[in-house]
Amino acid sequence: MTGVTAMTLAAVLAMGASSDAMITHHTTVLADSTADAYSVNDITGAASRDTIREAIAKHENGATDATVFATVVIDGQTKIVSSDTAFTDVRSVLEAGNITLAKGDSVSPSLDSAVDESTVITITSSGSDVITEDSDIDFNTVTKEDPTLDKGTTKVESEGAKGVMETVSLVSKTGDTVTSKNTLSSYVKAAPQDRVVLVGTKTASSSTTNSGSTSSGSTSLGVTTPASEMQTWAHDYLIGNSYTEDDFTALVYIISHESGWRVDATNASSGAYGLPQALPGSKMASAGSDWQTNYQTQIKWFVGYCNGRYGGITAAYNHWQTYKSY
Repeated sequence: MTGVTAMTLAAVLAMGASSDAMITHHTTVLADSTADAYSVNDITGAASRDTIREAIAKHENGATDATVFATVVIDGQTKIVSSDTAFTDVRSVLEAGNITLAKGDSVSPSLDSAVDESTVITITSSGSDVITEDSDIDFNTVTKEDPTLDKGTTKVESEGAKGVMETVSLVSKTGDTVTSKNTLSSYVKAAPQDRVVLVGTKTASSSTTNSGSTSSGSTSLGVTTPASEMQTWAHDYLIGNSYTEDDFTALVYIISHESGWRVDATNASSGAYGLPQALPGSKMASAGSDWQTNYQTQIKWFVGYCNGRYGGITAAYNHWQTYKSY
């Protein structure tokens, strides 16, 4: 996702006026969020565990006592901007959210108005359209050992299905030419379903031992085949750092459900951002200054977050299975 530089933004904001100012709205919503209480697929407002403030109070997803948020409504589309630096005025919220104004746009209250968490900042853009688009989220194939099937045999337990990513963008045009297209929100509308293949491990010597078992598999999460360049890198990174195939399977599952493997996924209802849906997204700066656009940086932050909060990636997955968030 591209964005204006701080210098450019400062120059634009310096133009002043609440009704004449600024340009395209770029949603990089911020940063320090975590997927914990606000999964991307929970964009409708009622997040997994009540309000944003409750999530912050519980230090969910990397939030701290310093984390604050503000509500911005852009052409009828609501997004939350969150930050670990206190907001001083409307201008500071727009800067934190990487939201700029173009000539002819209007913002209320004015740029110098004080804000708190009850403030709703409304922006009406000039000559822009809100466009909604769906795209596919690829599914993965997960192979699991099954002691009830004869060794050497396989069985497809579930076929798998692609998920759906919904992206809402603000598009500005000059005539028929698109001059800017900025993401307002991008979330998992329907999560992908894994293709699960069972591989038999039963032998003549083990059949007696397993005869009383009703389990269709072991406690392992299975071996997931990477389905993209990002997943291949994540797999090699984990295995190269002494993590397990279970950890990779857990990572793929969580990220597929949280962000559909979209680096700039943005939850308009919470401000969560990126592959791991960090809240605010800027939390990921601890893993690298390129956290907004680099999937490797985001994955490294995700791994560190899971280790710090849950003691491991698989433990975070187990939490997700219970609460549908992590």
